[in-house]
Amino acid sequence: MRTEKLNYHLPTDLIAQEPLPVRSESRLLVLDRQTGRLIDSKFNQIGRFMRPSDCLVLNDTKVLPARFFARRATGGKLEGLFLSQSEPGVWEVMLKGASRIKPHEKLFIKDKTKTDFCSVELLEKAQAGRCRLQFNVETDAQVVLDKIGFPPLPPYIKRDDDLAVAEADRLRYQTVYAQKSGAVAAPTAGLHFTTELIEQLKQQGILFAHVTLHVGTGTFKPISVDSIKEHKIHEEWFSIDEDNAKLINRTKNKVGRIIAVGTTTTRVLETVAIGSKVKAFTGATELFIKPGYKFKITDAMITNFHLPKSTLLAMVAAFAGLDRILAAYRHAIEHHYRFYSYGDAMLIL
Repeated sequence: MRTEKLNYHLPTDLIAQEPLPVRSESRLLVLDRQTGRLIDSKFNQIGRFMRPSDCLVLNDTKVLPARFFARRATGGKLEGLFLSQSEPGVWEVMLKGASRIKPHEKLFIKDKTKTDFCSVELLEKAQAGRCRLQFNVETDAQVVLDKIGFPPLPPYIKRDDDLAVAEADRLRYQTVYAQKSGAVAAPTAGLHFTTELIEQLKQQGILFAHVTLHVGTGTFKPISVDSIKEHKIHEEWFSIDEDNAKLINRTKNKVGRIIAVGTTTTRVLETVAIGSKVKAFTGATELFIKPGYKFKITDAMITNFHLPKSTLLAMVAAFAGLDRILAAYRHAIEHHYRFYSYGDAMLIL
């Protein structure tokens, strides 16, 4: 399939820059993928479209405060994004302005108060701003990030190093059920849930299962080649344990629906599928779900509105059909839905 088919025009004023005051007050566009019917609703009404014994599957990854700021000895400002810690004191990062920095140059990492926290040495530069930094302390990365880190919001949400704004984002760019640290981007479909709504759905007879997938920066990488089959998908670490696998399989056996909360959850479910069942597994996935893929586990999906020419748009197009998805997106634009990470949601049935 040509990548251009995943393109659409979005007015920039529909890109949500702030979350709504109440998570579950987001709008919800419901798409029946069999008929193409669209229903405008609210996320806090999502229970109307579910049945007792349906199972919502949540991604319980927790977003790290992975964005940080630094300076050169000359005073030049830098912005970085933590990716991983390859060994004690050595970080893999994305660094804006890396082309100006020389190997073995000394840089100074700033804490949240804009004070120098520690120095680092640039060990190596790779493509697209990827770098390896040697810290002068061997403290665990999560401990350091707690001192220096800001929420790693995607580049289409404009933020600086304002601490008050960062504190608000720290709470809202995180699901209420986040448990296991490791993501550098949020599983945004889950941002609409409140603890009250989850309890309400449980009282309705809806089941909840959990998986973990640590969302990486590749989730924002656009497809830059002409044909999507030529795109190399990013790898992400995931896990599903025995108890949650059994719950999902019991739901399938009883003809309940498996409703994936987000594309990240969908990726896990389809990665561990064996026929119409799932197996407990921990590892990395490179599964690229694109039009033509036959879904084995996922019966319905809750998802946000995705960027043009993205692997996430390719996934929902595979699930609902490209024409239906693009028609739904046109409807959302005409009715002024809010798009992307802090935007509104879709329920695809």
